[in-house]
Order: sequence, then structure tokens, then C-alpha cells
Amino acid sequence: MGVLSGDDLADLFNYSNYMYDSTPVDFSIDVEPCRPESASPVVRYIVAFIYCLVCLMSLVGNSLVVLVVSYNKCNRSVTDVYLLNLAIADLLFALALPIWAIYRAHEWIFGLVMCKLTSVLKEVNFYSGILLLAFISIDRYLAIVYATRAATEKRRWVKFACIGIWLFSFLFSLPVIAFRDVFQPPNSSQRVCYENIGWNKTDKWRVVLRILPQTFGFIVPLFIMLFCYGVTVHRLFQTKNSQKKKAMKVILAVVLVFLFCWLPYNISLLVDTLLRTHVIVETCSRRNAIDAALSSTEILGFSHSCMNPIIYAFIGQKFRNNFLKILSTHGIISKEILIRYRKGSSFSSSTGNTSTTL
Repeated sequence: MGVLSGDDLADLFNYSNYMYDSTPVDFSIDVEPCRPESASPVVRYIVAFIYCLVCLMSLVGNSLVVLVVSYNKCNRSVTDVYLLNLAIADLLFALALPIWAIYRAHEWIFGLVMCKLTSVLKEVNFYSGILLLAFISIDRYLAIVYATRAATEKRRWVKFACIGIWLFSFLFSLPVIAFRDVFQPPNSSQRVCYENIGWNKTDKWRVVLRILPQTFGFIVPLFIMLFCYGVTVHRLFQTKNSQKKKAMKVILAVVLVFLFCWLPYNISLLVDTLLRTHVIVETCSRRNAIDAALSSTEILGFSHSCMNPIIYAFIGQKFRNNFLKILSTHGIISKEILIRYRKGSSFSSSTGNTSTTL
């Protein structure tokens, strides 16, 4: 694999301009071409290394989450079912991270099928993540604000909810399947995996491609979470239930980390859409700034797949206790260590349908 030159790398990161801008160019006017700033080979390989590190951490961490939640079936709550699906989504996405790492370091060499598949995994991971967090917020809202614990812990509708979340996540990803393509942009020797809408598509398709999935798959669930958690946290401040407050700390940490990782990318994507549909006047400086923002914020979004297990390990006391219980059951650690750790924490061995993760 050769090293990209500055001009080649500039073409690589500017390929989107060719595929979206259908405005006829008047070649009689002497216009200086817009050339974006190119990243150095060191930066590209650092990004590839970060992707591989995130992949390793995600595979290990989310596998432990699946193990703990699956092992404690009797004490599994509705929230645990949602978090289990969230871990599965992160695991599936982590499998594609080495491919993205090679792509960022070199060019796309994996063909059309893998281009569509890895892109769909990325989209499904994002949409399923925010939809699952929205349903968790609804579950906590009903359980704490209205104290309808029995209604929120029925397995029957939770399974249908999860199935619906996966179906809607795939539905929101259909534009990626339709328009994602492997091609070689003009004036570039590097093949890319990106949206190839074509020259004969109208501005309306460009809006549908980006705005509808973002609206129903990101903005609407975001407002649901803000409302549910706003009311729920307000109610918790009026009570003295310390156990529920501790559980809410983990949930709120999960939500805040998700927004921290994915919100910048989606804002950049929205501005990019407005730029391409000429709602915002496009200039070289703006185009280069948006391209740089998309590239950098995507790294932050990809890193989210390994974040949740870290939150559970450091904040989720029940997750740590149940993981140590599994180790003790299989003889990896002694029961004395488990008992000593439980005495040093506020762990309760009470039975009932309580969360095994929070």
C-alpha cells in the first residue's frame, strides 16, 4: 500500500463535492479551484490506530455486558433488556472498525458489498442506540414519576419494542443502502466508499436522504429523552430514594456520553446538508471547515461503541458485583473476595426483579 500524496489526499476528502453539486459550471469564467487542506500520513495512521483500539475495547467491554446481563436472567429488568440490545449493536459495529481503520489509512479496497454493509452497521448502531436510550427514558419516567413498576417490567411488550427499534433503525438506514457506492472521484487515483447520488437527482432527494432519518431517528428521540429525564430528575430531587438516584446516575451518564460522542457529528452533518442544498452559501473556507468537522467528529462518534462498558464498570455498582459473582461461581476468584467487596459496598442481595447492570 502506497502513501497518499498531498494532492491525492485532498481529492480523497473532497470527493463529496463532485457527487452532490449538480450546478452547471461555467468554464468560461476563470475560477481558482477549491482545494481542501490535506491530513498528514501520521494523522491518518493515528486515526487508524484509534479505530483499532476502540474495536478491541468495544469487543471486550460489550462482551462482558452481554455476559453479565445474560447470566442474571432472573434479576434482569426492562432497562437491562434495552442495555443488552445496546451492547449487541456496539458489538456488531465494532466488527467493522478494522475495515474503517484501513480505509482511513489508505483507500477503499473491500468492494461494493462491504461498503454498503459497513455503512449500514454504522447507521444501525447510531439509530438503534438513540432509540434504545429513548425507550429507557420512557421506562424510567413511568417507573419513577408514575410508580408503574409492574407495567414497565412486562417482558412481552419489551421484546416487541426491541424488535421495532431494530426494524426502524434498519429503515432509517435504507438511504445508505440505496446510494452508498464505491467509485473513483475525478482527478483522484483513490477509490472511496461514499454516497453517490448522481448528477440527475434533484435537491429534494438530497433533503430526504439526510433530513428525514435525522429528524425521526435523532431529533425526535432526543426531545423524548430531554422531556422524560427532565421530569424524572425533578421528581427524584423531591424523594429520598437513594437507590433510584444511583441508578439514574448511570443512565444519565450513558445518555450524556452518547450525546457527547454523536451530537457534534450530527450537527456537522446537518450543516453539510444545508450547504449542499444551497440553504447556506458555499465557499471554499466553509466547505473545508465542514469537511474537517465531519472527519473529526466521526472519530468521536465511532469511539462511542466502547464507552458504555466503561461507564458500567466505574459507576454501575451492581454491574461490578454481578461480574464478580460470575467470577466467583466459576472459581476465578474466591468467595472471600466477593464477600469482602460486598461488605465494602452498599450492595444488596435482595431478590426481585432488579437491574443487574445499574
